[in-house]
Amino acid sequence: MGRPRTNDDTVKDRLLESATEMFATRPRESVTIRALAAAAGTSTAAVYTLFDSKDVLIAEVRNRAVAGLFQDLSAVPASDDPLADLYALAAAYRRWGREHNHLYAVLFGGVQRFDPSGEVGPGDPVRPLIEAINRALSASVLVGDATSIALSLWVTLHGLVTLELAGALDTATAETTFRSTILATLRGWTSLPLGSSPGQAP
Repeated sequence: MGRPRTNDDTVKDRLLESATEMFATRPRESVTIRALAAAAGTSTAAVYTLFDSKDVLIAEVRNRAVAGLFQDLSAVPASDDPLADLYALAAAYRRWGREHNHLYAVLFGGVQRFDPSGEVGPGDPVRPLIEAINRALSASVLVGDATSIALSLWVTLHGLVTLELAGALDTATAETTFRSTILATLRGWTSLPLGSSPGQAP
């Protein structure tokens, strides 16, 4: 009879969960292989067997975050109103950040580059945003460069979500600020007269 597998997917998932929380809440250099193994209730050998190194484990956590964010943004349906779609994408981004605060902190904690001017891969979370912006540009409801618009929206969103996750905004303030700020950002790029509301965003 073969030996039981001790370094299986269950152990891998525990390590990923522990690593996500630790990398999100501690300085990266303070997170050791020994600490990761202890938090996951396994051995340091399991970390090396499953991930080879701490850097590979970090990359796996990041990949999990990228895949999760892409899945949620891709689930936002496209409509005949690209500005409403952009608002819906912003809301989905915020919702994902709130529901996966540790993954969000790892993904955007200074190690993830956001470069919409570069090649956008099929699973890149920025793809749904760029596609919605391009639809808005084609419909002549936005005016400007797609890269600049994408960066403008992301900077705004990241600031809002980061402040909300840090507890700097209470729930009511966060809701009001999100709506007004996202609409104002979209309005800044719209071809509609100043003071018109872009799209039919809720």
